Amino acid sequence: MTTPARVAVIDIGKTNAKLALVDTATLAEIAVRTRPNTVLPGSPWPRFDLDGHWAFLLGGLAEMHNAHGIDAVSVTTHGASAVLLDAEGRLAAPMLDYEHPGPDTVAAAYDAIRPDFAETGSPRLPMGLNLGAQLHWQFQTDPDLRRRKAHVLTYPQYWGYRLTGEIASDVTSLGCHTDLWDPHRRRPSALCDRLGIADKLAPPRLPGETLGTLSARVCAETGMARGTPVAVGIHDSNASLLPHLLRESAPFSVVSTGTWVVSMAVGGAGRTLDPARDTLVNVNAEGDPVPSARFMGGREYETLRDDGPAPGERDLAAVLRAGPRLLPSVVRGSGPFPTATARWTGPEPAGPERGAAVAIYLALMTATCLDLVGHRGTVLVEGPFARNAGYLDMLGAATGSPVRASAGVTGTSQGASLLVAPNAARGHRPDLHRPTQPAEALRRYAEAWMDEVRGAVAP
Repeated sequence: MTTPARVAVIDIGKTNAKLALVDTATLAEIAVRTRPNTVLPGSPWPRFDLDGHWAFLLGGLAEMHNAHGIDAVSVTTHGASAVLLDAEGRLAAPMLDYEHPGPDTVAAAYDAIRPDFAETGSPRLPMGLNLGAQLHWQFQTDPDLRRRKAHVLTYPQYWGYRLTGEIASDVTSLGCHTDLWDPHRRRPSALCDRLGIADKLAPPRLPGETLGTLSARVCAETGMARGTPVAVGIHDSNASLLPHLLRESAPFSVVSTGTWVVSMAVGGAGRTLDPARDTLVNVNAEGDPVPSARFMGGREYETLRDDGPAPGERDLAAVLRAGPRLLPSVVRGSGPFPTATARWTGPEPAGPERGAAVAIYLALMTATCLDLVGHRGTVLVEGPFARNAGYLDMLGAATGSPVRASAGVTGTSQGASLLVAPNAARGHRPDLHRPTQPAEALRRYAEAWMDEVRGAVAP
């Protein structure tokens, strides 16, 4: 089978919707379009702008195909999300924003029916971060929805359905703290029966399978060729993991950075996971369980960052010397310290030094996550933090591991392109990061931070 030369990747993150055209010879993104993933208000609940995204995607596909040619399409999206369709294939209800607090209002009733962590590898999370909790609350809020729903699709496959008309779900999205999947037995969990969706859940498939080909309508609107294949699609953190599964030998860990920072250990030390600290079992593109831990690092960065100049080596050195330290957690309710309240030890820095201190804090939170999942070997960093020297410096020092950083704009688009071009992963190993700061200064700071966390923060 010929490897597609140009793969259009639909990449819907929690913050932004993206369309990237990936050249599979280099894994470079040769064209990128983005739009904010704005949550729209309204009844019966806040929803994502699916129609706005669809118009954006069709326009982008037409533009990219006209300029470069598109040989295949792949899809990756954030997790904790599903789309419910009626028997005619239309939306049975708006797609709920997983940060809506509605599911918390019926938490006790949901807790009575959700399976144990031992079955699902899924920790109990607030709001709608457990997809099962979303569905339970939606059915309580709109009782007729139980009757109207004909298909429950995980989010990547909704876009696949719009492109091809084919119905599916994928194992990586089902395995993303949904409570709906048993990763050890590779099958839906008992919750599907309890929610009444066992016969409505779209058939689970592996992400790299071909979902179908573009519909005649999509071809007419974009100019793309009939027969253009569309992959089943994948959860975004697992898209970041996929290139390394294809070219690395275990043990290693991948850190996918975006709104969420997700640390995934392949061939790790086999730690017992603690669901109270936002550890979980993800499911990779091959359907295998992967011990993982996460925190909302991208959201924390946006909350904390200064709009001034980016920190340089002198700013990092000043922070390491003066020791202002940020303790967790800036975003409460998730991550390894979900009940802790953030505070600074020492004067709160400003300007570029603030950026340096924030980068160091995010690296130490990531190192904590890696420890929780039994990390061993090299750490491979994907996404925006892969370009942050202070983050990479401290991550290597705190873990005692070599760190490799992806040079791409985002690891998710390249990873998703490999669903249709797996051979393209060869020869594109991320560069080894060379620290800009002395190892001893980094270690002293990390040890002091960890001592303060142990003394002041209850997990």
